[in-house]
Amino acid sequence: MTQHIKNVVLVHGAFADGSGWEAVATILMNDGYKVSVVQHPETSYADDQKYTKAAIDAMDGPVVLVGHSYGGSVITEAGNHPKVAALVYIAAFALDEGESCASIEQAVPQASKAFTPDASGNWWIEPEHFAADFAADIPKEKAAFMAISQVPISTDAFTHKVSNPAWRHKPTGYMVATADRSINPEQERMMAKRAKAKTVEVNASHVAYMSHPKESAKLIEELAASALVSR
Repeated sequence: MTQHIKNVVLVHGAFADGSGWEAVATILMNDGYKVSVVQHPETSYADDQKYTKAAIDAMDGPVVLVGHSYGGSVITEAGNHPKVAALVYIAAFALDEGESCASIEQAVPQASKAFTPDASGNWWIEPEHFAADFAADIPKEKAAFMAISQVPISTDAFTHKVSNPAWRHKPTGYMVATADRSINPEQERMMAKRAKAKTVEVNASHVAYMSHPKESAKLIEELAASALVSR
């Protein structure tokens, strides 16, 4: 007997927190899905793996695991969890073995030049550039608040090299944000292609899941429906 997946775990990216998933989560829950939004701290890759795997463990069945931006790096490893049946990347780092977020952005640089480190080794987006470079297509007030409440990402998290990419052996979806200034859209297309992902493109800034929640939820639900699991 087979069944559709009804559990979704959402993983935020750098400089953001889980609240940005609200619209997507609401759509999914209204459609009958059980949703968990991970609030990982971005203090280290190991910490973020721990929080994500705990959320997967708490689900009562197979899971679609979704990551935005740096969250893609997280789900690439966490996706090896036996409960994960499919992966979805939203303008995210679908890294291959030996790659890090940093190496992808060095290979084909992003448009933004506003990423800056502090004395503690954490990285931030300069607030005056946050809206234009990260969240250009959401309400200005929301982008302004995100700029002053941003979650910095540690150097460890940003430079961690993936060793076992789950997309190599699990169904995958990818949303390309064609107006992204934080990850080069050409890199997004490259990562989607090599993952053999079901790919959609939206005219969106880096926060495509916020500006295009319906399209994001649709892609997640399509992966949930197609990645049938046996009981």
